[in-house]
Amino acid sequence: MAKAGDLKTGNVIRFNGELVTIDELNHRTPGKGGAFYTGKMRSIKTGKIIELRMRTDEEVDICRVETNDYQYLYEDGDYFVVMDNVSFEQFNVPKSLFGSSARFLREGMNVIVSMESDEPIIAKAPNHVELEIVYTEPAVKGDTSTNAMKNATVETGVEIKVPLFVNQGDKVKVETATGAYVERVK
Repeated sequence: MAKAGDLKTGNVIRFNGELVTIDELNHRTPGKGGAFYTGKMRSIKTGKIIELRMRTDEEVDICRVETNDYQYLYEDGDYFVVMDNVSFEQFNVPKSLFGSSARFLREGMNVIVSMESDEPIIAKAPNHVELEIVYTEPAVKGDTSTNAMKNATVETGVEIKVPLFVNQGDKVKVETATGAYVERVK
């Protein structure tokens, strides 16, 4: 067991049986009484912010979290099956850990997964992915209004907005967090 005095921003701890990350940590030394920490923790499961207040000598359970690159293999119900790029071991990662970026995952892509004793707790898709446009309306001749966008479907089946000059068969770079078009890829 560690003491609250050993905590650092970014640590993952078990707090009231729940895994939380330390987002903000401030050391306070009042005129009277012992020193303590205040700050903010974020629940890994729900994303909820929890206020932190601990004495410096309070015992905390700092979790050993390993973060590695994995290759996304395929979808299996509510899970994505990923493979460790070094040991070739396979793991089931709940789709919910990827959030909205899950819709842009393509087989063979590298993803980042954080594990706490072989249990996936955090998963991240790449910030940007390159996907092929499988369907879009042809641009209307003469429509040259700046920033005009049209709907396009990418190879993962997601519909995004792209500029008028993007055609079916083009590859585009997409921001996974928002689904926003970044640029056309040659």
